[in-house]
Amino acid sequence: MRFDSYDPGEFYDELFITKNQPRPEAKLLIERINSLSTGELLMRQKAAQVAMMKLGATFNVYGDSQGTERIFPFDVVPRIISVSEWNFLETGLKQRIHALNLFIADIYGEQKIIKDGIIPLELINSASGFLKPCIGLKPPGGIWCHITGTDLVRDKDGKWFVLEDNLRCPSGVSYVLENRRVMKTTFPQIFAALGIRPVDNYPSYLLETLLNLAPSYLSHPSVVVLTPGIYNSAYFEHSFLAQQMGVELVEGRDLVVADGYVQMRTTKGLQRVDVIYRRMDDNFIDPLAFNPESLLGIPGLMEVYRNGRVALANALGTGVADDKVIYAYVPQMISYYLGEEQILPNVPTYLCWEKQQLDYVLANLDQLVVKSANEAGGYGMLVGTQSTAEQRAEFAEKIKANPRNYIAQPTLSLSRVPTIFEDKFEGCHVDLRPYILYGKDIYVHPGGLTRVAMKKGSLVVNSSQGGGSKDTWVLSD
Repeated sequence: MRFDSYDPGEFYDELFITKNQPRPEAKLLIERINSLSTGELLMRQKAAQVAMMKLGATFNVYGDSQGTERIFPFDVVPRIISVSEWNFLETGLKQRIHALNLFIADIYGEQKIIKDGIIPLELINSASGFLKPCIGLKPPGGIWCHITGTDLVRDKDGKWFVLEDNLRCPSGVSYVLENRRVMKTTFPQIFAALGIRPVDNYPSYLLETLLNLAPSYLSHPSVVVLTPGIYNSAYFEHSFLAQQMGVELVEGRDLVVADGYVQMRTTKGLQRVDVIYRRMDDNFIDPLAFNPESLLGIPGLMEVYRNGRVALANALGTGVADDKVIYAYVPQMISYYLGEEQILPNVPTYLCWEKQQLDYVLANLDQLVVKSANEAGGYGMLVGTQSTAEQRAEFAEKIKANPRNYIAQPTLSLSRVPTIFEDKFEGCHVDLRPYILYGKDIYVHPGGLTRVAMKKGSLVVNSSQGGGSKDTWVLSD
């Protein structure tokens, strides 16, 4: 099983420039794989998948008839990112997170960007992630987005674009760590030869970021990971990160507000909690402040949080920047708050709430990707080039009924990476989700989650829609 017959075609390929011409950073990997017999490579692929199963690297799909848990599909052909490319991405991501944090602080504070006419007030007020109870909040150090997963894609020319920002409860980093653990046993010699940057120190950086939120006078602050429970789609990750950081994994029923603090029920009585890494949506976290029907949260948490007696990561209210309509204004945020040009551009975006752009979208649904402003996981989306006339007509009615809730973007020819299909390599489309931590300063973890569309020809990389993952190798100097 060799790459001799693999043809990148008209797409940008992450490992090949043209047929039989590897990119310089991928040359050693290609030679190594070509030296293996078909049986040997397939055996390593199968062993990697078995290892993922034994590690318990699962995800849940709500309402799926096949069962609650699934193993995240994994392919042993990695994606490789050169030093210069990673330096570019790192600089652009730091700029973006800095501007987004200033934006969130502003709209829950003085709202200067609205008063100066950069973003319309009605867009903020109509954003489902804009939480009025958070107005006036002052999180520790003025930092709102402590953990971010930013989705990046490349077009057919190899140019990077930001597809979306995830600032509420971004998931997937556990698969980054588990993928690497498996790959070290699959291609052990190549790691030393290529000088691939490590990823297994992420839990240490994450814990440091969380501890940075606690008051300086506390010598041993208590940190917990708050999960909605075992039926959440990312429960594996919640338990994995808690275990890796050496902190407690708790559900809402394990916590109570007492004596003005959040406290954890233990066998020795109540114990104060200082920092909560929440993996729960805002609306469910405190039934007294948000959704009164929530059984998952902690009644009274919001008051303790507002009084500065507990820290949350991410801060409540950050979901406003997840809104795909607000996303379209990030270039203006960078210019407004930082006085800089954006380094990493957005995908060109049409806003359906603007009449002229709405008319264009409705007339070109067969060529565009249309997304709901607050959906995730590949849901609430129309890929026009792969849709039927009936689907487009149905989506058009949804857009007309609520134009504020939709954006549209051109269909990009996403970059591809060779992927094992039975006994040959096929080019499959990928995106990249690097993880950014904002503590004392902004840290971009090297690599990230490369998600791959494992259905032939598909552009949808989400695990709930049949996608899988690959290890991401960032080369060192």
